Amino acid sequence: MTNLSDPIYHDEEKAREHLENIRWPDGPYCPFCGVFDSVKALPAKGSMGPGWYHCKDCRKKFTVRVGTVYERSKVPLHKWVLATHLLSASKKGMSAHQLHRMLGVTYKTAWFMCHRIREAMFDADPDPMGGKGKVVEADETFIGKPDSEFVNGVGWVQMRGVATKRKVITLVERGGRARSFKVNDLTSKTIRKVLFENIVTDSDLHTDQAQHYKRPGKEFNAHETVNHSENEYARGDVTTNTVEGFFGIFKRGMRGVYHHCGEQHLQRYLNEFDFRYSNRHLNDDERAKEALKGITGKRLTYRRTNEAA
Repeated sequence: MTNLSDPIYHDEEKAREHLENIRWPDGPYCPFCGVFDSVKALPAKGSMGPGWYHCKDCRKKFTVRVGTVYERSKVPLHKWVLATHLLSASKKGMSAHQLHRMLGVTYKTAWFMCHRIREAMFDADPDPMGGKGKVVEADETFIGKPDSEFVNGVGWVQMRGVATKRKVITLVERGGRARSFKVNDLTSKTIRKVLFENIVTDSDLHTDQAQHYKRPGKEFNAHETVNHSENEYARGDVTTNTVEGFFGIFKRGMRGVYHHCGEQHLQRYLNEFDFRYSNRHLNDDERAKEALKGITGKRLTYRRTNEAA
């Protein structure tokens, strides 16, 4: 059970020590040149205050924030640690408005903090999914409203169907991780790229009977399908119910918590839901620590948040 009265969420020094223990378990190293032996802590009562280190090799000074998504932020570290915990612990996410009220920061700051934390949650170099004897389920879903078209004598009318909605493909390893992708189309070429870049080919692939899975599915150890049009949702252990369950959590979060998401930000929201789902076996404190481990080597400036993830 999480203890929100823990000093790491209220005291700057405790939060800094907590972050240093996670980021530097073997002692501080220089984020500029990577050396350990030449790093020395500067006096806590010096002009720069506590938490500063100096590297004799490159002659640069740094704190635990340097080289992370927290770098150059004026938000106190204890608020960063609390925000990271809240976003990691909330199954369907937490809105920037809620964080702005809880942390006592502006909405603009809370919104930017959320995007930086999502950047930390993203695994830029993940291991392949599946393997011999393992099952990976794949499915697609659609998010957002369809585009509108102008009809003479009527005005702007929302288009029918899902062709202009945002398209998402998700892969879920049975009993393991989830990985989601915003894609521009659902052609066999796009599906093949997503499948073969993320799944080991000696895995068993489970999908519905959508045509775009048929050709890529032939290259896996086995490709099993369920026929949703005939109300078939499981046949023995052949099912896509696991990935459908992921979509249930994702859509409840997007509709009930976030309400609206710009297309350029959708991939970061997917990364957030992937992270929580993939680490669902951990408790809230352990999941927050995993997110804190991911802050290193990443930067996200305010200008870059409007770029596609």
